[in-house]
Amino acid sequence: MNTPNNKRRKNSQEKIERTFVHFLQTREINEISVTDICKEAHLNRSTFYANYLDVYDLADKIVKKIEEDVSYLYQEERETKNNSNDFLKLFRHIKENQIFYKTYFKLNQDKHFIIREYDTNLSKIMYDDQFIDYHIEFFMAGLNAIIKKWLNNDCKESPEEIDQILKEEYKNKTTNK
Repeated sequence: MNTPNNKRRKNSQEKIERTFVHFLQTREINEISVTDICKEAHLNRSTFYANYLDVYDLADKIVKKIEEDVSYLYQEERETKNNSNDFLKLFRHIKENQIFYKTYFKLNQDKHFIIREYDTNLSKIMYDDQFIDYHIEFFMAGLNAIIKKWLNNDCKESPEEIDQILKEEYKNKTTNK
């Protein structure tokens, strides 16, 4: 039986995803066919279609999976409503999963990165709640740029160094106004 949590099904999905991610490093998504993926992964097309509608559905599911992984990193903070502003764990996760994050940005183009819960309470204190949407947009664009540049450099710097770069950009901001 081909149940959603079936080990064989999960293995097939992982093969399909790895193959797709591998192809995306040298091709555009519209240059990748289901046949290419199945041939490289040594799977039948029926196995692909049992899991995905098409290549774009596969891409959407990979993006969603990465977003869920990052969301899980900050689960405790969301539950306690306490934002630690700890980006180091994100940077460590990115370094350990570079190929998937490169894929994420390639698939997501210029959309914002997956950190959707910005610390608006801290921002309200820092910026007197004026034009908060602009400050959030600026921060997210800067964070995206740092991560993309780091990935393009194959994460040569340590996660700690990238975290320090981010902190340096905000070091003159204090919560005591």
